[in-house]
Amino acid sequence: MTRKQRKNLTRIIISAVLMVVLHFIPVTGLFRFALYLVPYLIIGYDIILKALKGIKNRQVFDENFLMTVATVGAIAIALIDEGDYVEAIAVMLFYQVGELFQSYAVGKSRKNISALMDIRPDYANIEVDGNLEQVDPDEVEIGTVIVVQPGEKVPIDGIVTEGVSSLNTGALTGESLPREVKEGDEVLSGCINMTGVIKIRTTKDFGESTVSKILDLVENASSRKSKSEDFISKFAKIYTPIVCYSALALAVLPPVINLILQNTANWGDWIYRALTFLIISCPCALVVSVPLTFFAGIGGASKQGVLIKGSNYMETLSKSKIVVFDKTGTLTRGVFEVNGVHHNELEDKELIEIAALAESASSHPISKSLQSAYGKEIDRSRVSDIQEISGNGVLAKVDGKEVAIGNGKLMDRLGIEYHDCHSVGTIVHIAINGAYAGHIVISDVVKETSKEAIAAMKKSGISKTVMLTGDAEKVASQVAKELGIDEYKAELLPADKVSRVEELLSEKSEKAKLVFVGDGINDAPVLSRADIGIAMGAMGSDAAIEAADVVLMDDDPKKIAKAIKISRKCLGIVYQNIAFALIVKLVCLVLGAFGITNMWAAIFADVGVTVIAVLNAIRALRA
Repeated sequence: MTRKQRKNLTRIIISAVLMVVLHFIPVTGLFRFALYLVPYLIIGYDIILKALKGIKNRQVFDENFLMTVATVGAIAIALIDEGDYVEAIAVMLFYQVGELFQSYAVGKSRKNISALMDIRPDYANIEVDGNLEQVDPDEVEIGTVIVVQPGEKVPIDGIVTEGVSSLNTGALTGESLPREVKEGDEVLSGCINMTGVIKIRTTKDFGESTVSKILDLVENASSRKSKSEDFISKFAKIYTPIVCYSALALAVLPPVINLILQNTANWGDWIYRALTFLIISCPCALVVSVPLTFFAGIGGASKQGVLIKGSNYMETLSKSKIVVFDKTGTLTRGVFEVNGVHHNELEDKELIEIAALAESASSHPISKSLQSAYGKEIDRSRVSDIQEISGNGVLAKVDGKEVAIGNGKLMDRLGIEYHDCHSVGTIVHIAINGAYAGHIVISDVVKETSKEAIAAMKKSGISKTVMLTGDAEKVASQVAKELGIDEYKAELLPADKVSRVEELLSEKSEKAKLVFVGDGINDAPVLSRADIGIAMGAMGSDAAIEAADVVLMDDDPKKIAKAIKISRKCLGIVYQNIAFALIVKLVCLVLGAFGITNMWAAIFADVGVTVIAVLNAIRALRA
C-alpha cells in the first residue's frame, strides 16, 4: 500500500469512527451541525477542492462536482429540518472507499508493468586493462565486447564470444525454463545471467536493443485507445451535464407544478430526490473500470510474453476469425537441417563430409546446414578449384577428386543421370569423378508447438487458417497437411503475399478480423496491411516488430492462441462492466426520481457498482 493509500485509509477510519460516536451524543441545533461537519470535511475535503478547481477551470461536470453538490445539499436539508447528517457523510465515506479500491486495482495492474521495468539494465561491464568498468549502456557502441557476470542483466543484444551460462528469460517470454547459451549464440537484453561469466559482442545500440523496445512498447500502450474507451470518454462528457440538468429539473419542476395546481410544493422532498438522483448518476464505474480493464489486460499479457501495443489492438484481436501465417521462422524454425541421404554408394557420413568440404566457401544456408551436419572443423587445404555456378551449384576438387554438388540443373548440365527424390525439402545431388554418388535431403524443421498452436486457435473460434510461403509447392503442401492448416499458397514473392492478404480482406465480413503472423523483414508490408499484425519478437526482424501490433517474445506459435484468449477475456470483462453499470444505474435513477430509493441506495448504485466493476476488471490481470 502506498503512502497516499495509507493516508486515505486513515481518513476513512477516523471519519467512520466519528460518525458512529456522534450518533450516540444527544446534541441539537448548530452545535450538532458543527460536530457532524468535522467527519464530513475529514473525508470529503479533497473532493470539494477538486470540484471548486473544476468550476474555476470551467470543467464543471465531473464526479467531484456531483458528489459535492449532492452531499452539501443533503447537509443543508438536514440543517433546515433537523434531519440526519449521516447520509451525507456516508456518501463521501463510501465514495472514498471506492476510490481506494480503484487505486489498489491500478497499483496491482501496474506491478506487471513495473516488473518489466525491472529488466532495464543500469550498467554494462567493459574490461579495461584487466579490470571491469561499469558504464552507461547508452555509451556502448556496436561491436564492443561486454562482460556479464552471474546475477547481472544482459544490457544489450549481442553474440556470445566466450563462456557458457544459463539465462533466465522469464521477464521477456513469461517462461521460467532457463536457456543454455554458449559461444556463437545470440542473446537478448533483459535476460538475467544465472551461472557462468559470459562475454558478448554487441550487435545493436542500447536504444535499439530488445529491452528498450519492450519498455517503449509497454509505456506507450495506454496512448492507443480502443473504441470502447473512446465511447466511454465521449459518453461521460455528454451524460454528466444531462443528468445535472435533469436533477435540477427534478428539484424545481414538480414543486412548481404543484404550486400551479394549488397543491403542497414539498420542496424538501423533491430536492432530496434530486440529490439522490445526482449521486446515482455518477459515471465512475464506467469511466474507471473500462480503461483499467484494458490496462490490466495489457499488463497480464506482457507477463505471459505477449506485448500488445495498445487497447485498440486488443479490441481488434478479440474479433479475429482468420489467421494467416508466413511459414519460415513462424511455423518452422527457419533452420535448415540434413534429414536424409539417399541412393548413395558411400557411407552417409562420408558423403556429407565430401559435400561439406565442397560447399565450404559458400555462405548459403544450404552450405551452412551441410557444414553443421558434418560437425567438424573444415580443413580447407583438402579443397581446391572451387567454382560456383549461379542457380546450379558448386564444382570443386576434394582430396583430388572432381566433385559436383547442386540441383538437378547442374546434373543435366554435366550430363550425369540422377535419381529424383520423393522426400519433401531441398535435394542436393552429388557426383564424384563424373559418377552419381547420391543425394542429400535438406529441409526446414517444423516447430514442436506449431501443430498444437493451430489446433488451439481452431478451438478458440478461428474459422480459417492460411499459410503463405515462397517455398516450393511440394514443401508447402507437406507442412500445411502436417499442421492441419486449411489453405496454403506456395512460391510467393513478398508482393504476392500482400495481394493474397488483400484478397482475404475483401472476401471476409466487416466484423471478422484478419491476423497475419510473420517474422522476416519481407513480412513488414503484410503485417501493416492486416487488421492485426503479430511478429515473432525473439528472432524476428526489427522491421517486422516495428510494423506489428502484437509481439510474441519467445517465437512460440502457441502464444498466438494465448493472445487471442487474453483479448477476448479482456473485452468480455469490459462489456460485463458496461452492461452491469448501465442497468443498475438506470433502474436506480428511475426509482430515485419516483422517491422509492434513498441516498443509501444511491451509494450502492454509485460506489457499490464501481467497486464491483473494479474488482471484475482486476480479473484481466490473470491471463
